[in-house]
Amino acid sequence: MKPTPFINAYRKAGKRADVVLIDEGHLLLTMPDPYNKFRGHNQLADILQLARVVVLVFDFHQLVKLKSFWTPALLKRVTRDYAVTHYHLTEQMRVGDAAVNDWIDHFVRGKVLPLPHPQHFDFQVFSDGQPMYDLIQRRNAETGLSRMIATADYPFTVLDGKTWYVQAGSLRLPWDKINFTDRPWAQRPETLHEVGSIYTIQGFDLNYAGVILGPSLGYDPSKDRLTVDLAQYQDKEAFKKRPDLADTTDAKAAIIMNAINILLKRAKHGLYLYAADPALRQRLLQLAK
Repeated sequence: MKPTPFINAYRKAGKRADVVLIDEGHLLLTMPDPYNKFRGHNQLADILQLARVVVLVFDFHQLVKLKSFWTPALLKRVTRDYAVTHYHLTEQMRVGDAAVNDWIDHFVRGKVLPLPHPQHFDFQVFSDGQPMYDLIQRRNAETGLSRMIATADYPFTVLDGKTWYVQAGSLRLPWDKINFTDRPWAQRPETLHEVGSIYTIQGFDLNYAGVILGPSLGYDPSKDRLTVDLAQYQDKEAFKKRPDLADTTDAKAAIIMNAINILLKRAKHGLYLYAADPALRQRLLQLAK
């Protein structure tokens, strides 16, 4: 069940569950959301009242919306009246090379390092999106589950009937469509000709991922560090106002880097990168050599 229907159903029936297992717990809401019919203030706090045991899988580096923005202090405050046991999971089961995984961890913290050249994981940078897409199509023919995905830096409006596009150099592909089927986005053959977002790929494995880093992510040569331009990010739902947060600038920047972290860690066998920002693209190509 999704969190809100569970909360509403168990509260109405006056029941408590024996065990509740919450995957992607970092997506639980931390503010009211009338659109999703949640009128409480914190979904985890409500679920804790409706269960004898809660098993919560949580990752602070996968927070992608202000309306579900968590901090370690908030999580501790919500659970302080309960007996809590922590288990720290450290194994990365997707990216099939420790050096690449380490490179991504540094990258999403703003540091651009020389690209590792692993033997058993295909890691490449492209100067144009079309050759990257050509390679993704070949990988998909060989192994399946190979897709193009991108940061939310390209205009889109949900359910307006229009086709919105992602541009990556000479490549122009449509954004992913609303999925009205039970099959995950990446398992539908027609989506090879679309660009996926964090909302269609989060929690899912790919064999090969072609990632388009949009214009919100730049590079400052004087500091040799990544930069974030909040104005370029097109996912306005992610930045929904939080009256209880005085300054959301850092939180918004963290959301963008978290989204990049999610995209870069989807693939099991190969990761391909294209950066829209010319300075970042040039730096990545230099470091790939």
